[in-house]
Amino acid sequence: MKKNKIKEMLKSVKIKLFLTLCITILCIIFFLIILNSFALEKFYLYSKQNTLKDVYNSLNDYYNGLNHDLDLESELERIAIKNNFDILIKDEDNINIYSSNKNFYSIIGGIASTADTFNDDKVLEFTDNFTIVKQKDFRNGLTYIMLSGRFDNGYYLYIRLPITSIQDSVRISNNFLLLIAGFTIFISAILVSVISKKFTEPILELNNIAKKMVNLDFSHKYRITDTDDEINDLGKSINNMSDKLEKTINQLRSTNIELEKDIEKKSKIDDMRKSFISDVSHELKTPIALIQGYSEGLLENVNADEESRKFYAEVILDETNKMDRLVKQLLELMKLEYGKREFNNAKFNILELEKEVVHKSKLLLDEKQTEVKIKDIDKLSTIQVFADDFYIEQIITNYLTNAIKNVKEVDGEKYISIENQILEDKNKIRVKVFNTGENIPEEDLERIWQRFYKADKSRNRASGGSGIGLAFVKAIMNNYNSEYGVINCENGVEFYFDIDKV
Repeated sequence: MKKNKIKEMLKSVKIKLFLTLCITILCIIFFLIILNSFALEKFYLYSKQNTLKDVYNSLNDYYNGLNHDLDLESELERIAIKNNFDILIKDEDNINIYSSNKNFYSIIGGIASTADTFNDDKVLEFTDNFTIVKQKDFRNGLTYIMLSGRFDNGYYLYIRLPITSIQDSVRISNNFLLLIAGFTIFISAILVSVISKKFTEPILELNNIAKKMVNLDFSHKYRITDTDDEINDLGKSINNMSDKLEKTINQLRSTNIELEKDIEKKSKIDDMRKSFISDVSHELKTPIALIQGYSEGLLENVNADEESRKFYAEVILDETNKMDRLVKQLLELMKLEYGKREFNNAKFNILELEKEVVHKSKLLLDEKQTEVKIKDIDKLSTIQVFADDFYIEQIITNYLTNAIKNVKEVDGEKYISIENQILEDKNKIRVKVFNTGENIPEEDLERIWQRFYKADKSRNRASGGSGIGLAFVKAIMNNYNSEYGVINCENGVEFYFDIDKV
């Protein structure tokens, strides 16, 4: 577990950035320490050699009379203090002219007798006028740079500079660099934590967006900032990729839905074909049998008289017409049930349509010796609805025909009524067709909307219809997504349907 945790930590951008920065800092410090140890002292010696030569040349010019304005003693004191020099000047008779350090004078004075003290001399530069050497004094363990030279006027110049301080400076500088390294690493840890957060947060956000894209969730987008950097460019690319993927997947989904619809349509067509064949086969058995029987009677001259043959021919023609109407009705019903029929919707006056249907049914009404009451004609004379008037007429005709067939006298009353009720909450008109008579059995209230179902079990061909009239109503209303139904009332039955009000 610990090893896995360490591996996970090492994968972190923060840790990688911190380790990289630490290694870089340590490499720079290590390089500076090496540079200090090997190059600083040499550079220091080179710089001081040039200073010694400059002092020699300046003093030589003074004694040659080229610089009389110089206050020699003050200048020598300034040079000695500024550069930590020990300076000694003697004339050609070895008489001391100037000395910045008495101990230095005594050393130079006895230099011939103590030559073994400086037995580790290293010549740094040698000319006809001066010599610069690096020497170590074993009496005190100090190392010096010594310039010994002679001016053009015969005077002698000795300048000594201790260089042990530069070695201490190198050691102190190296220790200070190590201290800086530790402090820098500490500060770097804080800075890396803050700075890396600015870099890792957008990267983590992009990673999260990419994970959601894997799960086909394209709702999250990278927040583009004003900074024009690589992460911002990556965010823009991720957003573009997300949009294109979302568009492509939506297109695939749309294509898939269309394909499913095509398959569903094909399945519906197959179902419609099977249902049509089944219904036609069932309903045409009787008329085909009648036609076959009467045709055989004609062929065999069962009745030789003209009137009988005419009756046989009329029955055959009547049954043929019924078969034709039945097939056409079935085809129309199939189209309605499977959504293959387009409606020509328009505004029209529902009351005028109802009056027209009632007028067309006058003969049937007269036969049944009943009347149709259209309620509230004056109050609702301007009612406008929006639908296909041909199919609404079919519904009203079916309801009215059904009411005429089943109307009976109840408590001394026998009538049919049509009522239009305004449904304000739905912005619809509910058309109700009522007839006095017997109630429909409860078990038949749902079945009557099925094709070829008749509440009248006798299924009398003379008085009964095809059995698909209410199925027509159901199919038309389902296409309009409107309500329809039947209610058993106290003295009769009420059929209704809803239609959009303008």
